[in-house]
Amino acid sequence: LLQTKPLASVLKDVCDAWSLPNAEHYALQYVDGRQTYITESNRGEIKNGSILRLTTSPDQEAERLYSGIQSNNSDVKTDSLKKLANLSQDVTFAQEFINRNGLKQIFYIVEEGNDTGEMLAHTLKAFMELMEHDFVSWETLSAAFIKKIVSYVNMNTVDASVQQLSLSILENMVPTSCLLFELVKKEVTLDRLLTHLQVTNAQLQLKAMALLIALLLAATDAERRDMMDYLREKNIRQFIHKNIIHSSEPLGDEMAHYLYVLQSVSLNLCERRMRTSMDPYSQEQRELLQSLRQTAFESESEAPASNFSTERRRSLCAKEFRKLGFTNNSNPAEDLRRAPPGLLALDNMVYFSRHTPNAYSRFVLENSSREDKHECPFARSSIQLTLILCEILHVGEPCSETAQAFYPMFFGQDHFFEELFCICIQLVNKTWKEMRATQEDFDKVLQVVREQITRTLSLKPTSLELFKTRVNALNYSEILKLRQTERLHQEETLAVPVLELRERLKPELVELIRQQRLLHLCKGTLFRKISSRRRQDKLWYCRLSPNHKVLHYGDVEEGVHSPPIESLPEKIPVVDMKMLLMGKECPHMKEKSSGKQNKDVLELAFSIVYDVEEYCLNFIAPTRYEFCLWTDGLNVLLGKEMTSERTQTDLDVLLSMELKLRLLDLENISIPDTPPPVPKPPSNLNFCYDFSHTEQ
Repeated sequence: LLQTKPLASVLKDVCDAWSLPNAEHYALQYVDGRQTYITESNRGEIKNGSILRLTTSPDQEAERLYSGIQSNNSDVKTDSLKKLANLSQDVTFAQEFINRNGLKQIFYIVEEGNDTGEMLAHTLKAFMELMEHDFVSWETLSAAFIKKIVSYVNMNTVDASVQQLSLSILENMVPTSCLLFELVKKEVTLDRLLTHLQVTNAQLQLKAMALLIALLLAATDAERRDMMDYLREKNIRQFIHKNIIHSSEPLGDEMAHYLYVLQSVSLNLCERRMRTSMDPYSQEQRELLQSLRQTAFESESEAPASNFSTERRRSLCAKEFRKLGFTNNSNPAEDLRRAPPGLLALDNMVYFSRHTPNAYSRFVLENSSREDKHECPFARSSIQLTLILCEILHVGEPCSETAQAFYPMFFGQDHFFEELFCICIQLVNKTWKEMRATQEDFDKVLQVVREQITRTLSLKPTSLELFKTRVNALNYSEILKLRQTERLHQEETLAVPVLELRERLKPELVELIRQQRLLHLCKGTLFRKISSRRRQDKLWYCRLSPNHKVLHYGDVEEGVHSPPIESLPEKIPVVDMKMLLMGKECPHMKEKSSGKQNKDVLELAFSIVYDVEEYCLNFIAPTRYEFCLWTDGLNVLLGKEMTSERTQTDLDVLLSMELKLRLLDLENISIPDTPPPVPKPPSNLNFCYDFSHTEQ
């Protein structure tokens, strides 16, 4: 195939060679992979060794299928729709079919047809693929079409594949406009989505969860709050905890992401209270504040406070608020003016006092009887702890587009944030006693508590009970041991000879890291395709040939983890690679908005520029770890320095280990900064033994 020759001329030559008339009715198409049509715009992407076939041109195929889907013969119609669903993935064909008003015919089949089986599934699949190219706006869909799609979701007798596709269509409609969101929200009830969530079909369950998440993200704050309240009434958390998180099937990436979003949306309901300062003139808020004092001290008062004079009552209240740990005891509302944590801290304190009154009274009274400097201030600790929990759980932060880090125990408990607070505030008191802290140590204690919480959360406990057991076992002495161990790992002797040895060892260890990176590229990685509009199910695999000369890549099916190199049809010779781009420089990141939600995707994006600096292979790494290994490996292939943070970490670990091994014999021996002086040569060398005399 001469790339300099116009495609029309190439087709004419091929048709002439095979005595085929009307060369304009034919086109070239890849034999392997996605079988894309070759056009003038994408012909530059053809690789050496690619096999092409002569086939009917996209416009002829579009015309034929447009007629086929209108056939009265159901077999012809079904076959045409099946082929349409397959070909619609190709952008050239999709454009031709849409130009012939093909979507109108698809709408007609859906709106007027009564079929709920295979034919309808192919029709909806074709519609989804055509809409994927963004030639037509979702807002142009007719009310009759939408109602029909909704009816498939709400019917019980429809084929599961039709319901999955219908849920996907609605999920794509929801974010595009307020009108479509309102329509779907009204027509597809939460009850219906919960019914779909309870099926055994994992794909149907996933699509139902996707639509639920899309509705939650598109809703206003008030609507979202109402929806979450309703879901709480229906015990959705317990259902997810039991049937999805702890099901026999492993949790897929997409479901993990949706559970993360559901957790994030739920926790963000606390944001309004977190950002609202206390209003000292609000009767309701003042009553909540007074209830804290009354729960702790009213029972122990010998006489009711109402019998005292105003001055005496005020003095008594101030004293009790001081015992509660408020800094400003004459006007405790001032302590809650800081937002965040705002009123959320007050809510947590009230929840603790009402739901665990014994623990609350014990905390307050125990500290009231301690010496002044050793008492743990309940209110001040609660305010700071609420802020720490908000930071750890990312309350008030937008959802990430790709994150999957949810806490299984979140779904095992209603009032998760408040219950977590109840455990952690008792942990503050316990740690305070273990550290024998005074008021000056307040920040130090809360720092240790933050560490206890984050270390325990990183273990992903499955229930709050397990979290409580583990966080209490991680006492202050354990934290000190862990810190000491980590410090020993990080510490390095800074004597000049050791630094010189370190520099001498470095090239050898850098070469070791280079070899490891190339081995990782040879093993290969599974990458996920993410479009600008929505998460994709499509996967592709990329790996380096064992001789480090060619990058092989290609699409793979779900469940394939390490495809053989022969099954990957696409190739890029390493010698053709020109440049590595990362982050915002990548072509597939330039259209992305600058919102916080895309920040994590930007940090995982990289591209290879190859041939004449026109073509790019775009990647989005599954994790930051994979991003570091791939960018390092590609830099090695390009003959450049490895620049990722992982290189420095690995080098530090290897240097530290190597140095410790080399210095084992010098344990407990101090190494001088400068080498000892070399003594002067002796005045004569007569002390040397002369062997020659002995031999004689």
